[in-house]
Amino acid sequence: MINGDRELETTQERIRQFERLAAEIRKTERNAENYRSSVAGFLAEIDRMNLDIREYLSSVPAELTP
Repeated sequence: MINGDRELETTQERIRQFERLAAEIRKTERNAENYRSSVAGFLAEIDRMNLDIREYLSSVPAELTP
């Protein structure tokens, strides 16, 4: 769960890093099965972080204040 704009920015940067890593692997790996195995974890983590971002952005800031 994201608890503030700083964590939002950090999560967005992590997504960009994982996307860059997957893109680099895509450029070099010619075997489709190896590629899918190599990036599966990155893609799963990207999906999870995107859900966290959606949850954070869909909440009203006043709801986040304890």
